[in-house]
Amino acid sequence: MSELTHFNAAGDAHMVDVGAKEISHRRAVAEGVIRMQGRTLDMIAAGEHAKGDVLGIARLAGIMGAKRTADLIPLCHPLALTHIDVALEVDRPQGAVRCRAAVETRGRTGVEMEALCAVQVALLTIYDMCKAVDRGMCIDAVGLLEKSGGRSGHWRRPSSQSPEPLLSPEEST
Repeated sequence: MSELTHFNAAGDAHMVDVGAKEISHRRAVAEGVIRMQGRTLDMIAAGEHAKGDVLGIARLAGIMGAKRTADLIPLCHPLALTHIDVALEVDRPQGAVRCRAAVETRGRTGVEMEALCAVQVALLTIYDMCKAVDRGMCIDAVGLLEKSGGRSGHWRRPSSQSPEPLLSPEEST
């Protein structure tokens, strides 16, 4: 795409008119990580956090984030989402929790922003729940992995654009 669709001919921001687009099955997958101290990661993995099940709460927050994307991003269309899957995984070698969100709808516009929002909100929830023990946590490598549906069809992030590993195994100890 060579043009920014959220600007009209006068250069003013506007919501794109998707009324004439075909309804199709649309899916997007996004991913990101939150890096943290080893003891924080251990506490999350063991389910020993005083505030409760960090990963379970973050998963629900990610689902809610996907559903509320249009309330957060000014020019996003409100969408009737048909499926949201948020998966969180402890990655000990990298000293991180990985989040992957897949979002689907049948509609006239894609769900990339909803997948990205789900990842960000889930990771922010982990930060919020664990900040008392580790304020140095860092959300990193958030990006779209793939999308399908609509006129532009299927897109997958080229492996050359994949982020480098967060830390080498030696650095994570």
